[in-house]
Parts: sequence; structure tokens; C-alpha cells
Amino acid sequence: MDTEAQPTERDRSSRPSDTGDAPDPEGQEGRSRFALVARITEWLPGGRISLTLLVLLVFLLLLNTFVARPFEIPSGSMESALRIGDRVLVNKLAYRFGADPRRGDVVVFDGTGYFGDADYIKRVVGVGGDHVVCCDKEGRIQVNGRSVDESTFLYPGDSPSAVRFDVVVPGGSLFVLGDHRSASSDSRDRLGSPGGGMIPVDDVIGRADWIVWPSAHWTRLHRPDAYARVPAAEGAHG
Repeated sequence: MDTEAQPTERDRSSRPSDTGDAPDPEGQEGRSRFALVARITEWLPGGRISLTLLVLLVFLLLLNTFVARPFEIPSGSMESALRIGDRVLVNKLAYRFGADPRRGDVVVFDGTGYFGDADYIKRVVGVGGDHVVCCDKEGRIQVNGRSVDESTFLYPGDSPSAVRFDVVVPGGSLFVLGDHRSASSDSRDRLGSPGGGMIPVDDVIGRADWIVWPSAHWTRLHRPDAYARVPAAEGAHG
């Protein structure tokens, strides 16, 4: 009687193939990518160094276009927080996904047709629907009937405004002022011009979140608490 165990079908199928190793798609793909990089570096003057710099340049271009961009402070209108020559990092995604500028935000906007053919940086004092008045009996700006204490960021010695105004901000617009009120050209100076000194939200490039240069001024720009108790505009929802 033949007592030797016979190989089953499972045993036969599990044996290594006699024809050689199985193909390695991942290895082939990796080698193809490596070969492509090698061909590019051979063609590109400077080789790998030039390729690395080119990739970095494209990355920075995409970052500047869609995510963040630096902005140099051109004047003293936002002192003391922002000084001439400071560079701030502007968050271009801050208002891209349904969020809107809020009172107290420092924003960079395109002033073409409103302020001039340039980008400007100011603080948001009123948003769409707000009733902004200067001033109450103590000389403070009022927003929706609430007096705002701006002393924590207003330039030392400046009053909230030497210009009297009583405006309602249209929907989709902003009323903006500089922190150095006596040296700032802002919404107050254009109340009688087309647009009434208001900035369309669509023209806002982004929110200034950080001072990044010079290194001694490096700091995060926080939204002040001064506007926290301002009630919503009449008829506003949210």
C-alpha cells in the first residue's frame, strides 16, 4: 500500500513558480519616476539644483496666489500696531469658505475705484448693516448703539475721529479706519464719493494675521475685544 502523502491542489498552487519572480509594478513605477527625473535633470542646465529651485519657485507662486502673501506697510496709518516697513502675512483663505470679515479684523484690500489704484490695509469697524456713528458724548465711536473703547489699539494721543459721521454700511461692504486716525486716509474721507467710502467685501484680498518682518516685530495680530459686545445690526441673521 502506497502510504506516501500525495500533494493536494492547494500544495501545488502554493509552490513558487518555476518561471521566475512575479512582476513588481510598484518597483517599475518607482524606477520610471526616477528615470523621468534623471532625464529632466540631464536636460535642465544646473541639473538637480536647478530642478529643486524650480519646484520651490512653483510652490511659492502657488502659495502666494492661493494661500498667503506678504504685504509691506507703506505708511503710518496703522501705527502703533504696524509700522512703516513692517511686512505682514496676509491670509488669503480667511474669507474663502463662507466666513466674512469681522469688526476688528485688519484687512488688506484692493482700493481700485474707491481709495486709489493700490492695495491698502485698514481695520474693519463696521460690516454690512451696521450703523456707525461718531461720536458719543465721550468722543467714542458707536456701532449699532454700542460705544466702542478703542484705546487698546488707537494711536496714543489720537481721538477716535475728528470727522463726524453717521452711516449705515450697505450689505456686502465694510467701513474701515486706520488705527492712527490723525494720519489715516480711510472711509471717513470718502463719505461723499461714489461708494460712500465703503469697501466691497469682494475686494478684500485677505486678513493680516502675522507681522513677519523685521524679526524683532514678529507677532500675531489678534482681533481686539473692543467690538465683542457690539450687537448685531437690525435685521441681521446668524
